[in-house]
Amino acid sequence: MRVIPDLSISPEKVFFVISKSRRSDSEAGGGGVVLDFGDDDMSYGRGGRGETTDRAELAGFIRALNVDEQIDLVALTWLGCGDGDLSDWRQLRAQPAQAHNQRTASYLIGTPLLADYLEEAMTQFGKSFEEFEEQL
Repeated sequence: MRVIPDLSISPEKVFFVISKSRRSDSEAGGGGVVLDFGDDDMSYGRGGRGETTDRAELAGFIRALNVDEQIDLVALTWLGCGDGDLSDWRQLRAQPAQAHNQRTASYLIGTPLLADYLEEAMTQFGKSFEEFEEQL
């Protein structure tokens, strides 16, 4: 029997990050330009106007998570991209715990395929993004 570790972050919060990340990625594909990619100003704009979008909301959301939730989000990203499996969860989580800093939002938002990695990780925890969407 496979033991599923406990998460510090709720599945709903992870699925919110997935949703916002996908929307942000679709905006980026629409001709937008990232003006400044620091944690202090997650502005995203078209033609230099600096419009606030899902990317800024996502950065604020990630920064508002507690440290354990941020660590889980990074570990889930790594799990989803194949850097380990559920049996390695403790070790997988230990590295972002040791390296945690105030740039977690920038790191995660700058990760290509973030939404896909998180969705893959959540399936390993027995959670489905489709089921989450149906509840909305």
